[in-house]
Amino acid sequence: MSETEIRDDRAAGRLEAVGDGEVVGHIEYFVLESPARALVPVHTIVEPAHEGKGIAGSLARELYALAEREGVTVAPLCPYVVKWAERHPEVAPPADPALLSAAKDWLRAHPDRF
Repeated sequence: MSETEIRDDRAAGRLEAVGDGEVVGHIEYFVLESPARALVPVHTIVEPAHEGKGIAGSLARELYALAEREGVTVAPLCPYVVKWAERHPEVAPPADPALLSAAKDWLRAHPDRF
């Protein structure tokens, strides 16, 4: 497989890993607007044939880099991203508990989104 490209499909709420012209993994997320703007990852999915290649970690790293470039925080609800962030505090600072609570409230208010 050639090098994996990561691209942001903001309209679809997906950060996608693309290799050889196909999506091999993605993080589904939404943008929280209040009490502060944040990227909120909900699910990380890697196609079974591509598991174990570091794709999920690359997606998580790029999500945090994207947030830094935009000057916003990440409020992870995705269990994978939560664990990844715990292992990489140098690039993944902990989210404010109020943001996490607001993100959970948003998710409960939009049950059909994910």
